[in-house]
Amino acid sequence: MPFALTGFDIVVIVLLVLIVLVVFMGVKQVPQGFNYTIERFGRYTKTLRPGLNLIIPFIDVVGARMNMMEQVLDVPSQEVITRDNATVTVNGVTFYQVLDAARAAYEVAGLEYAVLNLTMTNIRTVMGSMDLDELLSNRDEINERLLKVVDAAVEPWGIKITRIEIKDIDPPRDLVDAMARQMKAERDKRASILEAEGKRQSEILKAEGEKQARILEAEGQREAAFKDAEARERLAQAEAKATQDVSKAIAEGDVQAINYFVATKYVEALKEVARAPNQKVLMLPVEATSILGALNGIAEIAKESFGEEAVARRRQGSVPRTGPGERDA
Repeated sequence: MPFALTGFDIVVIVLLVLIVLVVFMGVKQVPQGFNYTIERFGRYTKTLRPGLNLIIPFIDVVGARMNMMEQVLDVPSQEVITRDNATVTVNGVTFYQVLDAARAAYEVAGLEYAVLNLTMTNIRTVMGSMDLDELLSNRDEINERLLKVVDAAVEPWGIKITRIEIKDIDPPRDLVDAMARQMKAERDKRASILEAEGKRQSEILKAEGEKQARILEAEGQREAAFKDAEARERLAQAEAKATQDVSKAIAEGDVQAINYFVATKYVEALKEVARAPNQKVLMLPVEATSILGALNGIAEIAKESFGEEAVARRRQGSVPRTGPGERDA
């Protein structure tokens, strides 16, 4: 006999199905990285965090599903006129993150569109206040200024601008060519300056070297002159001492000392004459008795100084020659 459902059984089954449906509708699973806003009768009441959440079915509904992860927004190319009236084409990229899902959902309509237009407007404002040279060489400064301005503007919307980067700055082709020629001229100028500076330094170093050489040569000549003068001074002192001794001997009546002094000077004079390279024959227009007298004086002094034996040995020796030719008397 088949099982027959009564009206009460049908009602129970329907109630059970409705209860299950209500439970499923009251449980909301929020994925990681998202927040859901809940509206009750069209009014915001709360924000659901990642995980399982319970709401009142048929009364509470999900208003907005907000992505809480950092997002990137491409800024399309646009023309910007700089302060010095140069037209450049600029594009970039913006990174932002939603911090407050409720404010991002209900404080602005079209969040991405609003952020994009705000970024493009401030790019024209910031870059339009700079010269072209500043624009091309100060990207970090431009990014920093844009980030500060745009982040302050979107703060009421519950989002945070994390980075704004300028990707490309394209000046006109003729302007690029002019800048290239300017850069080449500047580099040529610096090369010429460096070359001239190198030559100047070389000439300075060469002059310094010659100066030091002349100083050292002068110091050497001065030292040599000083040594020569010192030698002459000592020789003069020795001669003065000898003259003084001879004068003293003369004053005491020592005739042999006089003869020795005169004979010494006489022999030295003959030596200098004999050393001359053009002397072949030496003529002595001097009386032989005078020479013999001077030699006798030297002999007497030698006797007193060295004794008879030394004088005898000296007499036995040969008289040295004073020139290459024979001496005429």
